[in-house]
Amino acid sequence: MKIATSPLPPLDGVPIPQRYWAILTIGMAVTLAVMDGAIANIALPTIARDVHASPSDSIWVINAYQLAVTLTLLPLASLGEIYGFRRVYQVGLGVFTIASMACALSTSLPTLTAARILQGLGAAGIMSVNSALTRFVYPRSMLGRGMGINALVAAVSSAIGPTVAAGILSVASWEWLFAVNVPLGIAAWLIALRSLPATPQSNHRFDSVSALLNALTLGLFILAIDGFAHGEHVWQVAIELVAMAVAGVFLVQRQLTLPAPLLPVDLLRIKLFRLSVATSICSFASQMMAFTALPFYIQSILGRSETATGLLMTPWPAMTAVLAPIAGRLADKVSAGLLGGVGLAIFAAGLALLAFLPAHASTADIVWRMAVCGAGFGLFQSPNNRAIISSAPPRRSGGASGMLGTARLLGQTTGAALVAVVFSFLPARGMGVALFLAAGIAGLASAVSCLRLRKDR
Repeated sequence: MKIATSPLPPLDGVPIPQRYWAILTIGMAVTLAVMDGAIANIALPTIARDVHASPSDSIWVINAYQLAVTLTLLPLASLGEIYGFRRVYQVGLGVFTIASMACALSTSLPTLTAARILQGLGAAGIMSVNSALTRFVYPRSMLGRGMGINALVAAVSSAIGPTVAAGILSVASWEWLFAVNVPLGIAAWLIALRSLPATPQSNHRFDSVSALLNALTLGLFILAIDGFAHGEHVWQVAIELVAMAVAGVFLVQRQLTLPAPLLPVDLLRIKLFRLSVATSICSFASQMMAFTALPFYIQSILGRSETATGLLMTPWPAMTAVLAPIAGRLADKVSAGLLGGVGLAIFAAGLALLAFLPAHASTADIVWRMAVCGAGFGLFQSPNNRAIISSAPPRRSGGASGMLGTARLLGQTTGAALVAVVFSFLPARGMGVALFLAAGIAGLASAVSCLRLRKDR
């Protein structure tokens, strides 16, 4: 089928059928990028055995990906505003596909970690601009629906990773978790060539100094947490935190002087935007802690296989898929602060219930607790993402899209690092403690969400 293209940015979305093809390629790429942030969790114990790595060291298979995305998301969003969101998306998708093959061919922890870093850079190219592209694909009258679909794809992709991993691992080795991305990535890239719209380009220059300061601030923060987890000297961790603070101060000061700052301090002055970002960071930290700790907990404590582990976690994404579209429709009438507060309170309760699982828990005991977690997270995600994007002016779509992704990835990276801390200091009880801590962070996210009730919509 021939797909219509437009050499100029559309005034109000793109016509059908081009819109359907654009939605398809964005959805495919977001699914691959987000899912790969979670899909390795189920196979982590197996990967650790195969590459002869300890559980705490194997966390780098997750951290390398999350860290690469987190450090480059805002710079790539800025490049999207300058050179066009379509170009950044296409390059990112190409890099991601090539790196996925490199992951599948890796035979050691260092080579797999390096390939995951490259894969993270490609994923950042996708996730930094996907929400901004969505804003130009849909007409203004359907923008809320478009953002809801985008949020639903990201939420379900993140949650469904364990289920997909279980299915692949039941018939193939862990390398195929990455190899399956290659044909899907190629297909999405070919569709993108003909379907994605051109977007307005900004005339401001890329600020490489801000990009460096952004990477230093976020990178030093994650390194400090990881160093603490692996028993680095207190003075070394303290130096990293002080350096992070210095870089952060310089970064913020520089952004205050720029008309289109890389770190969107202009958007962070908007209360709804600021609180929605804070809610997102806390909630995704909690989610990643659970997704990282649960496979070890179910396999090591409850004695289930890796395939059974993925299947037992299936109720989580299933309930997210059920609740997310309902929450998206409710968000048109009900405050995102209320929906997020209630949803995250349910999510926190589900995590606490998982932490209280008996040593000989039945399948039913695990399944209904997973369902509670998925329902709570599904009620929260779509309204929160919609609040982040809709609270920013259209001309700052790139900054809002980049910050939405940065909040999610910063939370996930922090969550994975916190699990490493718990595993290192409490090897015997770490898995249960990690789930209790995740429940506490989800409760905090619920409280932050409720702060939006006075200044929401």
